[in-house]
Amino acid sequence: MRRILITTVMALSLATLAGCSMSGASTSDSAPAAPGVAEHSPLVAGDNAVGGAAESGAKSLVDGPQIITTVQVTVTVDNPISAADDAAKIADRFGGSVADRSERAGSGSDKGSAQLTLRIPSASLTKALDELKALGIARDTSINSTDVTAQSQDLAARITALQTSVDRLLDLLSKASSTDNLLAIENALSERQANLESLEAQKRNLDNQVQLSTVNLYLISEKDTPAETPDTFWSGLAAGWGAFVAFWSAALVALGVLAPWLIAAGIVTGIVLVWIKLARRRSAADSD
Repeated sequence: MRRILITTVMALSLATLAGCSMSGASTSDSAPAAPGVAEHSPLVAGDNAVGGAAESGAKSLVDGPQIITTVQVTVTVDNPISAADDAAKIADRFGGSVADRSERAGSGSDKGSAQLTLRIPSASLTKALDELKALGIARDTSINSTDVTAQSQDLAARITALQTSVDRLLDLLSKASSTDNLLAIENALSERQANLESLEAQKRNLDNQVQLSTVNLYLISEKDTPAETPDTFWSGLAAGWGAFVAFWSAALVALGVLAPWLIAAGIVTGIVLVWIKLARRRSAADSD
């Protein structure tokens, strides 16, 4: 009985690994792993079907397509800091949250900027985006969607297979008749439970990414808005005139900054020239 029980645990482990990897191996392929065990214990025959059952039931464990959506949107607003507060309220109203927020304080005509990472329920993403864009003028928007349906189904199938394995090991544990059997089953059970917890954590994380879309929102002022590239003669002329005016405005500002230094340098230069001229006259008078 002891030999049969240990062999059963080994066969159960091999069958579970086959189910987790979804190799699709048939019962007849896996049977040689433990010769003679099937006739003594029905657990082996049942567990050899775990992989096939988990694979066939994976789709029923996953509801529809599993899509991870990430959005990048830039909005020009009058006051980025105030608009960031409004964006946080919009996310909260739709059942979302602010995962990250950073601000750059402005001064004078510079209104600063703000960047937020929002997690918004995917079912409400379109409406939430419309309200976020309405905070100002939407400049750039990009939406990236990743289909993880196959990955989600694979995780669901592996979790089902491991859970079945754990349940069977728990049943064997309750029937263990010796210390050796107990230790063998406990070791196998500990390994299966650790793997199961890891897969469940991965599945929860994946489900969270699917259920909550990520929106990276950039709020900038008009001053920080990139200049549009001219595409016609008149827009090019306007851009050229703007650059011309900006150049001379900057030149006047630079002249204003340098003016005190230029005046001081002129005074010093004048004094030096007068001194040199007087010195030459004295030299000429002495020579006479």
